[in-house]
Amino acid sequence: MASIATAYEVSPLDDRIPFGAKVSGLTRDQLEDPQIRKSLNDLWTEKGVLLFRDGDGSPEMQIELSRCFGELEPHLFKETRSEGNPDLVRLKYYPEDGTLYKVNGELRGSWLPWHSDLVYSAQINRGGILRPVQLPSWLGHTGFLCQIAAYERLPQELRERIEGLHVVYEVRINLSLNPFTNAGDVELEHFAESGGNIERRRHTFPRVIHPMVYTQADTGRKVLNVSPGFSIGIYEDGGPEGEELLREVVEYCTDPELSYFHEWEPDDMVLWDNWRVLHCATGVPPDATRVMERTTIKGDYAQGRVLGLDGPVAQFDM
Repeated sequence: MASIATAYEVSPLDDRIPFGAKVSGLTRDQLEDPQIRKSLNDLWTEKGVLLFRDGDGSPEMQIELSRCFGELEPHLFKETRSEGNPDLVRLKYYPEDGTLYKVNGELRGSWLPWHSDLVYSAQINRGGILRPVQLPSWLGHTGFLCQIAAYERLPQELRERIEGLHVVYEVRINLSLNPFTNAGDVELEHFAESGGNIERRRHTFPRVIHPMVYTQADTGRKVLNVSPGFSIGIYEDGGPEGEELLREVVEYCTDPELSYFHEWEPDDMVLWDNWRVLHCATGVPPDATRVMERTTIKGDYAQGRVLGLDGPVAQFDM
């Protein structure tokens, strides 16, 4: 088997940011080496975002590579699952069937604000690998932000204020109604059929809470655990002061100096740690088509709680 030294090359994702790495030349047969799988996991823990390029970019590689980092699970919303393969989520925008927003005066298909996947659930998936199926001629970028780096930039006074606090999240597919995204003026033009179906039953999903700060188990580093998308307030203070505090924290979460926007190439695959990395989508022009497929890597950092009538309830105790 190929040695770790010769199996793949690692380089910085972007010299401007303190996270991320590019992995070049990885092939599917190399994943049979336990040392390579461990080295990839160690790299992921350290860097948070891994771009796989100049290797095997097939759907089969996407699924097998994802399994190096954990079990796979179907997405919570059945409408998003790829037909014939429950291990894949299909994220798509077609001009004839796609969710369209007007974002600060510009029409964007499949636009997404900064968020963590499944943060509206008590169990947040460990991560995912995203792969392009059909790319538009321009736009369609995916942004990433490291919440460890964001926490390190918080003033000490703000760190002390948010320690021990929690954010409330709910399923709200109409992203123009998310009050804390810090995205400017956003208006929904129309839903894709699948998005409309999810929105109609959103009240069947309970609200949940997650801590604003937690400690990464493998390294002891603090994570600013706040998703602007799907957040509706601070659990301990639902009044104006709590809203002001959450908006102040979101300013750090969405600091453009810490962001990386990936310009996709056809065989790229990007893995991110959903427990410490926010992501977003710039969207595409309304007449463009963009199709992506993503795995959902199972996991639970055991910090989320379902909100019941009597307050938080541990999901794993129910």
